[in-house]
Amino acid sequence: MQRDLSAKYDLRVPRYTSYPTAPHFHPGIGPDQYGKWLGQLDPATELSLYLHIAYCAEMCWFCGCHTKITRKYAPVATYLEALLAEVKLVADHLPTKMAARHVHFGGGSPTILSPEDFVRTIETLRQHFIIKPDAEIAVELDPRTADETYVKAMASVGVTRASIGVQDFDPKVQEAINRIQPYDVTANVIDWLRKHGVPEINMDLVYGLPFQTVDGLLDTIDKAHGFKPRRIALFGYAHVPWMKKHQRLIPEEALPDTDTRWAQYELGTKRLEDLGYVKIGLDHFAAPDDPLAIALQEKRLHRNFQGYTTDSADVLVGLGASGIGSLPQGYVANVGETHHYLDAIRAGRLATSRGVAMDADDHLRRDLIMTLMCDLELDIDAVCARHGADASQFDADLAKLEPMIEDGLARIQGRRITMTDEGRTLVRAAAAIFDKYLKKGEQRHSKAV
Repeated sequence: MQRDLSAKYDLRVPRYTSYPTAPHFHPGIGPDQYGKWLGQLDPATELSLYLHIAYCAEMCWFCGCHTKITRKYAPVATYLEALLAEVKLVADHLPTKMAARHVHFGGGSPTILSPEDFVRTIETLRQHFIIKPDAEIAVELDPRTADETYVKAMASVGVTRASIGVQDFDPKVQEAINRIQPYDVTANVIDWLRKHGVPEINMDLVYGLPFQTVDGLLDTIDKAHGFKPRRIALFGYAHVPWMKKHQRLIPEEALPDTDTRWAQYELGTKRLEDLGYVKIGLDHFAAPDDPLAIALQEKRLHRNFQGYTTDSADVLVGLGASGIGSLPQGYVANVGETHHYLDAIRAGRLATSRGVAMDADDHLRRDLIMTLMCDLELDIDAVCARHGADASQFDADLAKLEPMIEDGLARIQGRRITMTDEGRTLVRAAAAIFDKYLKKGEQRHSKAV
């Protein structure tokens, strides 16, 4: 992308994994409201379950997750007991024992759990929910804390997907982000996954890291491709030291400048496409016959807090400290501080600390934003028709895209928006025109690229 355009549009806008976005959640939505919403669900609704394991063995300085650092297992064991109690507590608020088609373990580091406790967690989920026979059970895996025993335990209880955090294979970059992970460590974990029958492997890479060069990133992509993962995510590092104080340990002078960051994104994307991957939205890549690529082709792609997904569940149940859930009535978020989370669950109450109720306009705007984010095109008339809304109300918003149209980043025909190949990088900036909560110049979000 031309330098002037990258400077013009590299704005701080939400990633739109939800709408309204998390900064607009408020404490007016608490445990009682969440419990009421759970009880109002249609018993036939399928769920998606997200379990947040809020501990790591050490802090990666680039990390934007909610996590605590411990070298001892006792705090992890204590936390897990609360998490399993929350599973029962949430299930007790539901109208019946409900079915789940997706289960996702995130963190923190799910692999900080002992193999026995991981198995016990899956068994507890099966006691309180109907885990469908074809359910996807996915685990975010840190190769530094996963041994073969753990991988074997994952496979024994039906884990179908492992998402492996790599970031970058360059030792200098790893040292700068405090994540020392030799190539052989990653290779061993992948060998174990395939040996014990975990069928699907994702790999997570990051651009925009300190001391990272374009050539170094391309080398990392080539090494990752050598493992033949079905999906690769290429995320942009979100440098938000005002929110994540440990990011202040990263030398800002070592971060790539805007031009280099754009080059990393664009050339990294091209390399992945040349290697045969289909680009999914902003930052995901999948083999052509992968369900994610097929969903893109058939316009069935979805987006949630884990990024682009085939998960079409209307309800996401977030479990654990800082866990976020999505229901037809709105969003809920658990308290992030682990000790407050433990106090709530021990007291027998849901740990909800904030959220937001959605009205008809929120649902409409979310549909507009997510359609554009997933399909890179948007028929406003069609989306409004689904919601029984007047599409002309967005004509003034469409006018805000004129600069992007003039720069060849988007096209508009009637009320249909199409991002061009060059403009797809900035789809977040285009989607933001429908965000009635976003204030110009806010610094709470990461850069668009």
